[in-house]
Amino acid sequence: MSQAYCVKCRKKVDIKNEQSVTLKNGKPAKKGECPICGTKVFRIGG
Repeated sequence: MSQAYCVKCRKKVDIKNEQSVTLKNGKPAKKGECPICGTKVFRIGG
């Protein structure tokens, strides 16, 4: 499980409903939700 920074909670959280995506420039990224508040979180990198 990956971690990302939640702007609302102001801390790093484990990504819920994690999905792997590829950016336009070909870099890998992860997106999902914060398990605490439900806000969308995003992290660039594999």
